[in-house]
Amino acid sequence: MKTLTLLRHAKSSWDDTGLADHDRPLNRRGERDAPLAAERMLKAGIRPSLIISSPAVRAWTTARILAQEINYPLEFLQREKELYLASRRRLVEVIGRQDPGFNSLVVVAHNPGLSDLANYLVPGLTDNVPTAGVVSIKLAGDEWDLRQAVDNELLFFDYPSKHR
Repeated sequence: MKTLTLLRHAKSSWDDTGLADHDRPLNRRGERDAPLAAERMLKAGIRPSLIISSPAVRAWTTARILAQEINYPLEFLQREKELYLASRRRLVEVIGRQDPGFNSLVVVAHNPGLSDLANYLVPGLTDNVPTAGVVSIKLAGDEWDLRQAVDNELLFFDYPSKHR
C-alpha cells in the first residue's frame, strides 16, 4: 500500500507587494504553523520516504521546515516546478511519475489544486485544505497512478485553525 500526504504550504506574507507570487515568503503565522504541522504528522505516524515540493518560496520553506522537524535529510528534498499552482490533473501527473519503490510520499503544494485532489481521492472531504493543512491518504493500489481513485482511506486530516 502507498500513503500519500498532501501538505498545503504554510501562510505566506503579502507585505511586499512588489514581490512576484512565486517569491512570497512565509509570514509569522506560517513560520509558527509549519513546525506544528510537522509535529502532528509525526504523531499520526507519517514517515515519508520522499518529499516533493513546489519551488515557490512559501512551499519550499514549508517543505524544509517539515524535513528539519521530522529529521528527513534536506538533501533528499525535491523541487518539482510543475507543482507550482498545479491543477488536480497536473498533481495526478506528477505523483504518477514517482518511483513505486517509495511507499510514503509527501507533496507540498498550493490550492485550489491540492483541495481538488484531496476531494478527488476522498470525495466530500473538505471545501478547502487550509494553509499548513495536512491530508494523509492510504491509497488502494501499489502504484502512484491516481487516475482510478477508488477505495482510498483517509488516515489523517488536520490544520492549524482546528487547534485554535
